[in-house]
Amino acid sequence: FIKQYEMETNLVCHLVLDTSASMRYGEGPRQKLLAAARMATTLGYAVVRQGDKASLATCDEAVLDFVPPSNSMAQIVRVTEHLDAIDPVKKTDIAACLSDVHGRIGRREIVMVFSDFLGTDLAALEQVLQRLRYDRHEVVLFQVMHHDELAFDLEGMVKFVGLEIPEQLLTQPAELRRGYLEALGRFNGRLEEICQQNRVERVLVDTSRDMGEVFVDYLNHRSLLNRGR
Repeated sequence: FIKQYEMETNLVCHLVLDTSASMRYGEGPRQKLLAAARMATTLGYAVVRQGDKASLATCDEAVLDFVPPSNSMAQIVRVTEHLDAIDPVKKTDIAACLSDVHGRIGRREIVMVFSDFLGTDLAALEQVLQRLRYDRHEVVLFQVMHHDELAFDLEGMVKFVGLEIPEQLLTQPAELRRGYLEALGRFNGRLEEICQQNRVERVLVDTSRDMGEVFVDYLNHRSLLNRGR
């Protein structure tokens, strides 16, 4: 007698969106929050369309809303309704939010995080990434940043207004550019190091780029990684 078993494996993709005040930076489609929300919705639609499940968690200092996983097309409507109700006013604590999400998910699932990660406690983030990876979850960090934050090529006299702290600074950006870029480089370098050590994918997204181009580059990168395994 020969027994044949067929097992269907269903992907569950958890979309975690940072809705803190710093994500309000930018105007129109280049605003970080809008760009991140569009990316999350597009990926969620792609996941559901192929018959897999997607969930959504919106968070700042804590998880604000959680849409449980579903593979129904109505899930995309629920996701967009939650995104339309976002009011980004608080600071962010991505590590705490991911710990909360970790407690809600099953085994060997995928977690995609959309955030600028600015102000993140990297030590705390590394700990929760290690727990997620220990439980064999796949983790992808989409670091969504505005071109101004990446290049800091502002000119003239500029007033900087804090989005998460009640402070203002009137200055010449040229006087700050070198120090700012060095600090950003150190932060992003450490974030990338944490990701590499824990086998976490990090995708740096410049909101000035076309979203389609970003996804093509990401999928090509994943294809190369899979070939090397």
